[in-house]
Amino acid sequence: MTTLAAEPAAPRAPPALFAVTVFASAALVFLVQPMVAKLVLPLLGGSPSVWNTSMAFFQIALLAGYAYAHALQRIPSVRGQALTHVAVLVAAAVALPLRVSTLVGPPSSDHPNLWLLGVLGLSIGAPFAVLSATAPLVQAWHARTIGASGGKEPYVLYAASNLGSLLALLAYPIVVEPLFTLVHQRYGWSTGYGLFVLLIAALGFVVSRVRTMPAERPVAAPAPAATSPWRERLVWVALAAIPSSLMLGVTAYLTTDVASAPFLWVLPLALYLATFIFAFQERPAISAELTLTLQGAAVAACAALLPFRAAPFGLQLFIHLAAFFLTALMCHQRLVARRPEPGRLTEFYLCLSIGGVVGGAFNAFLAPVIFNDVWEYPIVLALSCLARPWGDLRKVPAWVWETLVVGVLAAVATPVAVTFASPHLAASTVVGAFDRSGLFDLGMKVLLVLAVVAAFVVRRRALFFFLIVSVLSYASETAADRTDTQESRRSFFGVLKQSQTYVPGLSGEVKMLAHGTTLHGAQAQNPAFRCHPLVYYAPHTPIGQVFRAKAAASPNLRIGAVGLGTGSVAAYVRPGDRLTFFEIDPLVKRISTDPRNFSYTTECAKGQVDYVIGDARLTLAKQPVDQFDILLIDAFSSDAVPAHLLTVEAVRGYLTRLKPDGVLILHLSNRNLDLMSPAQAVARKAGGWALAQDYRASADLEGRWESSEDAVIVARNHAALAGFMATGQWQTADPFKARPWTDDYTNLAGALYSKVKSRWAGLP
Repeated sequence: MTTLAAEPAAPRAPPALFAVTVFASAALVFLVQPMVAKLVLPLLGGSPSVWNTSMAFFQIALLAGYAYAHALQRIPSVRGQALTHVAVLVAAAVALPLRVSTLVGPPSSDHPNLWLLGVLGLSIGAPFAVLSATAPLVQAWHARTIGASGGKEPYVLYAASNLGSLLALLAYPIVVEPLFTLVHQRYGWSTGYGLFVLLIAALGFVVSRVRTMPAERPVAAPAPAATSPWRERLVWVALAAIPSSLMLGVTAYLTTDVASAPFLWVLPLALYLATFIFAFQERPAISAELTLTLQGAAVAACAALLPFRAAPFGLQLFIHLAAFFLTALMCHQRLVARRPEPGRLTEFYLCLSIGGVVGGAFNAFLAPVIFNDVWEYPIVLALSCLARPWGDLRKVPAWVWETLVVGVLAAVATPVAVTFASPHLAASTVVGAFDRSGLFDLGMKVLLVLAVVAAFVVRRRALFFFLIVSVLSYASETAADRTDTQESRRSFFGVLKQSQTYVPGLSGEVKMLAHGTTLHGAQAQNPAFRCHPLVYYAPHTPIGQVFRAKAAASPNLRIGAVGLGTGSVAAYVRPGDRLTFFEIDPLVKRISTDPRNFSYTTECAKGQVDYVIGDARLTLAKQPVDQFDILLIDAFSSDAVPAHLLTVEAVRGYLTRLKPDGVLILHLSNRNLDLMSPAQAVARKAGGWALAQDYRASADLEGRWESSEDAVIVARNHAALAGFMATGQWQTADPFKARPWTDDYTNLAGALYSKVKSRWAGLP
């Protein structure tokens, strides 16, 4: 009897190698995004639109990577695909080591989107796109090797990919930025890219030795879809576009209208990545049914709360992020339920990427042009309701119709009541524990809550739910926005709102200009006080002290001011003085120089006032040396922090533009960051002498309306500060509280921690 020799076992690809590879590629992709932002984005002021445009670019680069991965499937063998991919990775490395390309030229305030896209494309576009292709490409290899032999599901690797993305995203501000300089980050990431090329080459070598299934042959194909292929693809695109748009929308809304806290953009992006992890798990931790229930409640509550910007910060943050997270999770779970057989895997991811680009491009490029506020967020939030199950519209119970009517009527009653009843309210008339105005507000909120409950009740009917939420969004906006906002305008750099309020100490109305949650200047309308600088620029504040002292010492001053706002400091300009404003946003100049809005620069300034548009650090570098008696750097008022204006190299450049007895003012008031400590360290490292002052505003007095203020003044020599030291209001700077920031090192996380620590200690 002849015994047949056992057939040798076929080589097998280690499953862990697939997971490690997609994890590593995703980590590199999400480490480089904030790293490039740190290199490039401060040149455009660090506004939410800068981050949104960058995210849109990265989504476009992701689309290019997914399209490349899909095109590679035309190569029949995994070996051929692996060799091609390694070759393309090596070719893309010509852009390394990581650096900012200068081929596009200096930043443009007129076309910032185009400039930013060009710089990002030349600096990181090729390596980013090729790295992004790894997740779908490796999953396709998985489907043709492990999946072909063992029936394993390749889509679970997408969860590993997003886990790598999430951990890298959180690691950058917490670990990487505080511990490593930009030079170390740039070369470290470039080294990681090289190591990844070796890793993907090893995986390619292993899978090329495994018996594979032909690319054109589907694995475990499900039943044919009831819809046409193009309709199916459009559904994929739409379900991917909604979370992408909402992520940028909620980021812009929170950082513009709720709080300008640093790293707030990290939360929506981290939650966005987490929804992929949950949705693509082999055993989902959150069921689709539970997601739909929670999402129905969160979206309805968010639509009602959204315009009420005075609500507690914690409540707003929770509701907005919960609504976003659950909506994104719902869309991604519905995508997973519609995923095709592994043979169409790269096509599926290509459509997901197209959806991401559509959603991101809408927010980054279209919305700032067509909307004067962050309207894209509530609009897409309402449209997301249509992604819920529709139910059978031919068999709708009567109680559902009745609930719809109640919900719509409750919502509609709110703007109607505001329009007709609100002007006739008398605040002095008391009804029980409320005055009539308070009672009216309570009634409006009851109607909104009734609409929220009705929306939740009909949540299983997407069209009905959408109708109530849409009307509810408009109704809540009407009920909440009974303020004195005169006009809202929007540019790439943010939303600017003009408003009015009555100030008893100034015996009349005061016009204000706000950027998001921060007041950027105000002007009294009473002729007696119209040319009195207010808030941060009032005479008794640190800024006012410097201007008054220098004016007393010299009949003619040469003044530079970074940050225009309402042009308040122009009120200090005398006939022999000359003031130059350095402003990055052309819209701010148009508003502040129009006498119908503010007249500091046109009526109050008695000397010459000039304007230079562009990034202040670059435009100041073109100014002659030894020029300014006063140079005010006022770009740190609690919005996005352009940290590149507060580095050793920047301050050293400012000092060279000062006259020998000139004074540099760093206005550092900030609700979220301790900028005083690094600024004092920077002043010493830059070779200057510094004094610091924590000014606390007095109660409103006749003719005064001022703000508390943190400021550091720096001079080229000690004698220039002697007069300020003699007043007793300024303290000698302490340069050892923090490590000085440089172009190569900043530590926003440390500044945030220091601010939180001081609050807990009861300090201002």
